[in-house]
Amino acid sequence: MHNTQISAIILAGGKGSRLGNVNKAFLKVGSTRIIDRLLAVCTPMFTDIVIACRDTETFALPGVRAVADHFDIRSSLTGLHAGLEAITGDRAFVTACDAPFLHPEMVRLLVRESAPQNGIGPDITIPLKEDGYHEPLCAVYSTRCLPHIEAQLRTGNLKITDFFGQMNLKNVPADKLRAADPDLRSFMGVNTPQELEQARKR
Repeated sequence: MHNTQISAIILAGGKGSRLGNVNKAFLKVGSTRIIDRLLAVCTPMFTDIVIACRDTETFALPGVRAVADHFDIRSSLTGLHAGLEAITGDRAFVTACDAPFLHPEMVRLLVRESAPQNGIGPDITIPLKEDGYHEPLCAVYSTRCLPHIEAQLRTGNLKITDFFGQMNLKNVPADKLRAADPDLRSFMGVNTPQELEQARKR
């Protein structure tokens, strides 16, 4: 079922420098491009899908809206900012364009956990792994994050987690994460030739 209050954002603005400056979204894992794998998961769930990228013409794909970063510097934070500014919902599930194994149950879990209780929901709903680290590129962000992200970007600070301390954060613990995606393959990115080879072997 489509969710009309929550959108999806795919972050696709990276240079892919560790993979020879390729567009990682269009790499194939198996016989399918990563972007098509992500859209196969997101399209049944969301009526509004935004791709935050450098070149909107490259991502002129059916059923999605491509939006360009507003800041010249490229980072996940600039993509998150552009995506949140463009969505039609009040919050968005966010994923990176190099995550070939995003699990639908992981997305459903995070969307459920982000639902408002008593009128207002968390600003950020985010996986908290066993190692104590968050997974910021597979999470749900409210548009209430926007002024804090923009203020941070104007200082030149690109660390995506640095504004978290100003937000109402909801951690989704590891037991719930593994119930949805036992091997946490949703968090596997393809940033290096070795990671791409590993993904293709899977």
